[in-house]
Amino acid sequence: MSEQTEKSFQKQESVFLGRLTGKKGKAKRSLRFWRNVGLGIKTPKEAIEGKYVDKKCPFTGNVSIRGRILKGIVKSARMKRTIIVRRDFLHYIPKYQRYEKRHSNLAAHCSPCFRIKEGDKVLVGQCRPLSKTVRFNVLR
Repeated sequence: MSEQTEKSFQKQESVFLGRLTGKKGKAKRSLRFWRNVGLGIKTPKEAIEGKYVDKKCPFTGNVSIRGRILKGIVKSARMKRTIIVRRDFLHYIPKYQRYEKRHSNLAAHCSPCFRIKEGDKVLVGQCRPLSKTVRFNVLR
């Protein structure tokens, strides 16, 4: 069973829980949906064996990764299941034939299978819009 921390009952959409009641003699097998997102990214062990329910998780939820794959450093991890990723890059100024430092911040959904702190390096993948500002998901 999953950990119930929300007011509403949390369950994975593709798992039928009615089979758990009855048949007492059989050994219980973990009923859990998980998948491989592809792109050479391994599914975390916590996603396979964990008890969390997250419909926006790319490994256990209904979100596909498509589009851009970006790297960055975690700037803020104060929100619930959302982090801010800072990306540093160089911008070329043709007049002076030099580069200037620039950065951009992007919000990314962080699945409970990851333990992320500020300053960690993360790999994020683009997905469908998950909220007003979140369009990326943490992959590693």
